[in-house]
Amino acid sequence: MKRVKLFLMSGVLPLFLFGQNPPKPYGVLPSERQLRWHEMEMYCLIHYTPTTFQNKEWGYGDADPHIFNPRNFNADQIAKAAASAGFKGLISVAKHHDGFCLWPTKTTSYSVASSLYKEGRGDMVREFMDATHAHGMKFGVYLSAWDRNDTRYGTPAYADAYREQLTELMTQYGELFTSWHDGANGGDGYYGGRNEKRIIDRTTYYDWFGKTWPIVRKHQPMAMIFSDVGPDMRWVGNEHGSAAETSWATITPKSKDGKKPVPGVVDESNLPTGDRGGEQWIPAECDVPQRPGWFYHPEQDQQVKTPNQLFDIYLKSVGRGANMNLGLAPMPDGYLHENDVKSLAAFGQKVEQTFKKNLAGGAKIVASNVRGKAKIFAPSNLLDADRYSYYASEDNVHDPVLEIQLQGETTFDIIRLRENIKLGQRLDSVVVEEHKNGRWQVLARATSIGANRLIKLDHPVTARKLKLKLYAPVAPALSDFALFKEYDEPFKFEREAQAKVKVTRTGFDLVTAGADQAVDGKSETFASLPKSEDGLVFKLNKAVSSIGYLPRQDGQKEGMVTKFVIYVSSDNIQWRPLRQGELSNIQANPIEQFVSFGTPIQEGYIKFVPKETIGTTFTVAEFNLYQ
Repeated sequence: MKRVKLFLMSGVLPLFLFGQNPPKPYGVLPSERQLRWHEMEMYCLIHYTPTTFQNKEWGYGDADPHIFNPRNFNADQIAKAAASAGFKGLISVAKHHDGFCLWPTKTTSYSVASSLYKEGRGDMVREFMDATHAHGMKFGVYLSAWDRNDTRYGTPAYADAYREQLTELMTQYGELFTSWHDGANGGDGYYGGRNEKRIIDRTTYYDWFGKTWPIVRKHQPMAMIFSDVGPDMRWVGNEHGSAAETSWATITPKSKDGKKPVPGVVDESNLPTGDRGGEQWIPAECDVPQRPGWFYHPEQDQQVKTPNQLFDIYLKSVGRGANMNLGLAPMPDGYLHENDVKSLAAFGQKVEQTFKKNLAGGAKIVASNVRGKAKIFAPSNLLDADRYSYYASEDNVHDPVLEIQLQGETTFDIIRLRENIKLGQRLDSVVVEEHKNGRWQVLARATSIGANRLIKLDHPVTARKLKLKLYAPVAPALSDFALFKEYDEPFKFEREAQAKVKVTRTGFDLVTAGADQAVDGKSETFASLPKSEDGLVFKLNKAVSSIGYLPRQDGQKEGMVTKFVIYVSSDNIQWRPLRQGELSNIQANPIEQFVSFGTPIQEGYIKFVPKETIGTTFTVAEFNLYQ
């Protein structure tokens, strides 16, 4: 008899164990460092260099280091404000394109050591690091590959110096969660007084994969490397803070010229969306400044993003499987403006209160199929706090249905779904239905679930019973189902900054023919003109102190102005130059660009001449004149 029982058990045991087997991983998988990054969800990037003191968006590399002397630098105030918003990390822009280093590097004299700050004995990267850790956040660094100050730029000597700088940052500032590298490389610069344009071969100059990024891997193995092409996280393709509605964590980077994609040389067409079944796990990071620009500009004090605007960005970044990277811009004195601080705190309160309680908690969930009928794969795992416990179906069931009986009438407007991404990004799409008036009705749909998917409904819904339909090419591995109601409360800046006052159409006449769409008050239209010295001319009927150029807003770049000269005249015949400059970062962040005249122009004519544009034309969505 015992032998019979043993024989029967020997047949049952393999079946039992088989039912406990987890689904096989699907596609490429995230690394351990990427898993930790997904869990962070959001962090901040701090731009603070001599460029701040020049009221520019990109420094030219010609600023005297002595202008960098903040009277009240307060890294703790900046870190505390970020922590109040729930951010999990801070990234110091240790060197931007102007070449000025915020730490006393051995590679160049153009650094904080040559400034008046702390009589040249300061180390601002270390101060940011200490403040970040004091407020329980992780620390990272940004090191611009482009250097508009260094006389060696464009030669092998600079590439070696750049790698020395990277080594210093990777070895002197504790454990880092990221090493951040953007794609801006080569162009006009000061270059030790030579004031010229230097073009490099971006595909080979930095030897990213062979020499540069291995430095990060050696010294900071858990640091996420950011660039256009990863290799750990990718640029989302815009600076609005939003991923595409469908945004896969997997992608196959594409180059424009058939060579291996590198920062600054990549086909950006699939950066917002990624690729279903892409060859690499490189999720998107959504970087966006808290103000219109990345650096502090006093004229933008009234344009600080509100808590509701930040929350919308959160939904479109973190809520689409990406991470949110918010740019903070300290004032020249060395701390954040009160409007920035207040908005951050209120945003943190909004996120905390919104996601404080899962309104689906305590629900009964019945699945059409459970893998091996095992508790380890049961739908109840969707309601715990573990991102990696999960519900799974049998291998041959790719479209299971889960019916969710809530504890009572529940009002919500946000649905959260997560996959156990340790097993890959498996789900193609989901459909959520509500039981209403005796029948099932579609409530929401979503694709590319991944690490985190937040579905924001158009209006709050009250329901007792929901149905979740899953669609995948393999057995799904869903780890989270949650319902939330967006928290909202009145918000107002304590001190409203004075906004610029536009000159109405009666205050000027447009002299240039064929450019009416440049002053029609509609940002969605744009004028397209030949690129010439004739430019665009205004006749003034009242005093004007500044001009705003809004580039085309249709997602295209043709004709955007990158360099300009502004002339004035009393008779529209004899002209003298008034202002000239560059419109930095306009391709990635096509916001209105302001040029101040200093002393208001009382009468006569103003001519805006594009000296350099993208492509062969001169386009403008809107020109605004300000009192």
